[in-house]
Amino acid sequence: MSRRLLSLLLVLLTLLPVTALAAGKPAAPAGAAPVAGTDYVLIEGGQPYAPAAGKIEVAEVFGYVCGACARFEPLFARWKAKQAPDVKVSLVPAPFGGPWIPYARAYFAGDRLGTTARTHPRVFTALHEAGALPRNPSAEELAAFYAQHGVTAARFVDAYNSDAVTAQLERARQFIERSGVESTPTLVINGKYRVLGRSFEDSLRIAEHLIARERRTR
Repeated sequence: MSRRLLSLLLVLLTLLPVTALAAGKPAAPAGAAPVAGTDYVLIEGGQPYAPAAGKIEVAEVFGYVCGACARFEPLFARWKAKQAPDVKVSLVPAPFGGPWIPYARAYFAGDRLGTTARTHPRVFTALHEAGALPRNPSAEELAAFYAQHGVTAARFVDAYNSDAVTAQLERARQFIERSGVESTPTLVINGKYRVLGRSFEDSLRIAEHLIARERRTR
């Protein structure tokens, strides 16, 4: 074997472990490690909203009537698409009262009917940009909107008024109360950490550090 070929082989052997590691392991989070009380709150006795074996949950508490949530949604969607398979995103609509209630019901009804992937960003657009949805809608107004996205109005209204959706509203309320969430959008990592970001980007940076911390404890 020539010296040149041997040198090339040694370089390849050196790179292989690094390449394999990069392909099989998420990149380390950027920036300084978050500080308790400044970047996040430790939730005593906290539990994930929808636990799943082998998954690290990132729960986003949001509201369709929340302008900040509408601005956060596309950024969060891009961030979600880049996460490793062990990260599970759960959307938790906040039933804070008033118009928050019908929109939380609409999210759960749409989720039960399998429309969320299509309708979630479109509800924000219809409400905050296009003016196609009112701020405090009736079930019928919401049904007319969802009927444009693959479900009949009657099926939507049935799901919207169902006991199952009422139970989901209560489950969301309990999670939000247990986690100490008072505003939206708020990220809760694995039920343990409530993120206190100074900006959307800062919240996602903190979330990545806390996800990495959870990975190390498994």
